[in-house]
Amino acid sequence: MRHVHAFGDDALGELDAVGLAAAIRSGDVTRAAAVEAAIARLAAVDPVLNGLAHEGFEAARRRAREPAGDGFFAGVPTLVKDNVDAAGLPTMQGTDAWRPSPAAADGATTALLRALGLNPLGKSQLSEFGFSAAAEHPRLGAVRNPWDTDHTAGASSSGSAAFVAAGVVPIAHANDGGGSIRIPASCNGLVGLKPSRGRLPLDRDFAQMPVRIVYNGVVTRTVRDTAAFYREAERRHRNRRMAPIGDVTGPAARRLTVVVVTRSIGREASAEVRELTLGTAALLADLGHRVEYLEDPPVPASFADDFLLYWAALATALVRSGKQRFGPTFDRTKLDNLTRGLDRYAIRRLHRLPLAAARLAASRRRSARFFRDYDVLLTPTVAAETPPVGHFDPTADYQQIIDRLMDWVAFTPLQNATGDPSISLPLTVTAAGLPLGMLFSAARGDEATLLGLAYELEEARPWARIQD
Repeated sequence: MRHVHAFGDDALGELDAVGLAAAIRSGDVTRAAAVEAAIARLAAVDPVLNGLAHEGFEAARRRAREPAGDGFFAGVPTLVKDNVDAAGLPTMQGTDAWRPSPAAADGATTALLRALGLNPLGKSQLSEFGFSAAAEHPRLGAVRNPWDTDHTAGASSSGSAAFVAAGVVPIAHANDGGGSIRIPASCNGLVGLKPSRGRLPLDRDFAQMPVRIVYNGVVTRTVRDTAAFYREAERRHRNRRMAPIGDVTGPAARRLTVVVVTRSIGREASAEVRELTLGTAALLADLGHRVEYLEDPPVPASFADDFLLYWAALATALVRSGKQRFGPTFDRTKLDNLTRGLDRYAIRRLHRLPLAAARLAASRRRSARFFRDYDVLLTPTVAAETPPVGHFDPTADYQQIIDRLMDWVAFTPLQNATGDPSISLPLTVTAAGLPLGMLFSAARGDEATLLGLAYELEEARPWARIQD
């Protein structure tokens, strides 16, 4: 096992984003010093972690010299995932299947991050189009886990999660179309909240999906960073049709009814993951929450097939319109076997897509009924511990890749379809010493309950730190 991190005695120290923002406001740390420290840390670990897609160091330095805005996180360095637009940087979506060209303007996501005062150093790597739960591109290389570089950092927000865990930046952009915030949070020992549908703005391509399964967010090392991000984002972008999150600053007094499920469609979590989940349930009971157990997941048997078909149809839309979307240099032969295999899978089943999409859209009603009886659903974030690099080899046969993905990513996709919020917390560590997240989900619009519970669990069972 090889640990890699960049924590040290520099301007960033061991501060989280809230702490660094306060140090910058007080003058104890300058914005220029924060950027230089983050650039130096990135340079130290990226040759091993391979999480940087495009660097924008000079632009970050320039912004650090400009007058500070009024954003709460003014001067805090960050990274933007390379599937949203950032002015001056290409958007390559984890592939090299076309010739890169810089975006003319920020998309909605980057614009929000900048409005909050965050200063992007560049863009972080992801799996090709975000389809795989591990970023292991045959030419771009694998993004590696800083806790053990023989293992994957998860995906698709792999570069962001690896760099936050390794101490390069305290907070980074991530987004989630089937677990892509929560899975890398689990692999890297981070807090990863997928918000409710409509909570945060989306770039145009994601907003136009028939079933909007992609959600923006961040990965952080502390609950307070995640809570502060959503508080500040809500002040800039408030969805009036949804209850506000507000300023959640600590544990809630209310005791919750929590239902625990360790089985997904077609499979039980591994024995180790099941025991760690049940141990988390016991902790909740010790804290005074009412805990109940269900044998079967609260999801129809058709869900896994419906989600896979919808996911595959997204690949078809990208592959079949590649030259229109990405320009004349697009070359589908440079796409990996997973992307091309998903395209073939969808083409053979397009006649089933309308019904599958309708069932996915209707899942929100089933979920609403479920959360009339329960406050929170607890499952493991993934069905087994973090696999080694190569387990999701994108040059392997498509059927091998998809079988392994469906087996591991067994719990997170449900909330992408229902629109419910869902947070992975790094509450457990496997026998091999790798972080393993526990997944808590609530009714749409109820992020505040999840954050209050997250604060309580963070106090009751502080999570492992890579620098220790």
